[in-house]
Amino acid sequence: MKDFPIPVVALGPGTQTEDESLSYLSMPKDMDTYRAPMLPEPEEIAGRTQARAVLTQVCDLLDAAAEGRSGAQVGLRGLSADDLGLVNQVMGEGEASAIVRDGTTGLEVRVQESVFAGVWRLMSFKDGVCVDDAIEVGPVPALLRTVAAEDAMVAYRPWSGALPPNVQNAPLLLDEIRDQVSRWRPGQAPHVVNLTLLPVTPEDIGFLDHQLGTGRVLLLSRGYGNCRISNTRHPNCWRVVYYNSMDAVILNTVEVVDMPEVAMAAPEDLRDSHTRLADVLGYLEQA
Repeated sequence: MKDFPIPVVALGPGTQTEDESLSYLSMPKDMDTYRAPMLPEPEEIAGRTQARAVLTQVCDLLDAAAEGRSGAQVGLRGLSADDLGLVNQVMGEGEASAIVRDGTTGLEVRVQESVFAGVWRLMSFKDGVCVDDAIEVGPVPALLRTVAAEDAMVAYRPWSGALPPNVQNAPLLLDEIRDQVSRWRPGQAPHVVNLTLLPVTPEDIGFLDHQLGTGRVLLLSRGYGNCRISNTRHPNCWRVVYYNSMDAVILNTVEVVDMPEVAMAAPEDLRDSHTRLADVLGYLEQA
């Protein structure tokens, strides 16, 4: 009898080996959610009247901001160490932070969102010393808008001469972005240029960033993966880049808008923050 010409191959789970491994892009796995602050026992915080007054003001401002009224600040410089410690404990640290540096004055403003969306801590430093400390309530700190507008007033010289090597599609994208910038008006939907989906080289990206310019605002959001938001030297023009949990770029965009939506707390977030902070104040009133 002759050998059977077709080899018999075992089938089923566990019988196959992979000669090549497939490489998949890692996606974000963690989503930051609200975590109630760990508060001391009521008898341990008796007498913290200054802290309670500050938190009550913040709660009132949240109520106003949720209704669309402009945000405002509550100063913290006059608080005692114990009261400030309680405010710090209640506020905690949320998923967004920003930094604004002024190279002329040497002033650095560090912005940290609290665990209550739309409640921001702003601390100003000069030569490493804190010179101001406040809580601001609103979709996004007004300072970020102000500095971005100031940066856009600086004239930025367009490129002239031959293009750098391997720069291919960036000039056309710049024309599109600058056209959108010139025509954008408040209330208009954002215009998004998705660089991830376009045939651009690394040199294109570098040339684009150089021509758009880099402003003084840098905001990081860690809600789902990481998002880096920075202003350009063009009015209402932002760079918004998303990273996965492995710090690989998964979305690279230019947004023409007054402020990217991902940077702001939505009205429903402000209402939720008001409800949660009111619950905390109810607990503190037991002291």
